[in-house]
Amino acid sequence: MTAPHVTDEASHEDALRDEASREEALRARIHQEMADSLDEELELELDDIRLEELEHDGAGQPSIDRKFYFRELLRLQGELVKLQDWVQHEKKKVVVLLEGRDSAGKGGVIKRITQRLNPRVCRIAALPAPNERERTQWYFQRYVSHLPAGGEIVLFDRSWYNRAGVEKVMGFCTDEQYEEFFNSVPEFERMLIRSGTILLKYWFSITDEEQAFRFSMRIQDPLKQWKLSPMDVEARTRWELYTKAKETMLERTHLADSPWWIVDAVDKKRARLNCISHLLSQIPYQHVTHQPVMLPPRVRNPDYHRGPIPPEMYVPGRY
Repeated sequence: MTAPHVTDEASHEDALRDEASREEALRARIHQEMADSLDEELELELDDIRLEELEHDGAGQPSIDRKFYFRELLRLQGELVKLQDWVQHEKKKVVVLLEGRDSAGKGGVIKRITQRLNPRVCRIAALPAPNERERTQWYFQRYVSHLPAGGEIVLFDRSWYNRAGVEKVMGFCTDEQYEEFFNSVPEFERMLIRSGTILLKYWFSITDEEQAFRFSMRIQDPLKQWKLSPMDVEARTRWELYTKAKETMLERTHLADSPWWIVDAVDKKRARLNCISHLLSQIPYQHVTHQPVMLPPRVRNPDYHRGPIPPEMYVPGRY
């Protein structure tokens, strides 16, 4: 006959083993969840990995170390989450304009900024060409409807500065409309700032050679061909006209209260880190303290019985 205290010891050891097993399983799940989160960033970098042997550095500098890049990007994205929290808590309004030539890397920076943020707080405004009705409106009217309310961040992937760039170069506006834009935009931006909007303007700068290389890669890459429009191809033939338009735009709209910031974008990874780091430095956000979140116990109703789901309703498990 087994002594009671021996049975109790064995039961206690079994309980300890079960607890250790559950903790190990939980650690494995946490590790997998963290790996999945990091894979989200890796998915965005597949283009760089896939084309690494073909890429070059227009400035003759070695590309930034990959491990350092990921480490810094994740750190900066952590700060962006803090910024988002502060903007939402303080009901701030933030507008970020991202301008530059086609293939300058605006979209890549926008993806890294928004990747870990709440789309209800931080959203992207990428407006198509104006329709017939919009062409008869006050020029800024269609942009106004996309401006943030309190607690929101809006990233404009191209903005009202289309009039100073593509519309001027491609002849989509008259000389009178072009001049009126320069007369109006300083006061328009001052109105935004007076209303409490934090406004940041970035121009992504690349060389002629770098744009030609990126265009050629898009032509050969079936995953990127959609990015190259007939307008982009036409713009290549008007490089100098775009340069003159950019210089005029910067000269006439680089204002004391809404200055332009130039991002050297030949190296895409450096451009992303530099732009995000600078953006964070321009906004006086602070850490927001929240009450700890406690997960309540699961409420179980003994009268509830889950009904069967027909097998044909499930997505096929092909992977």
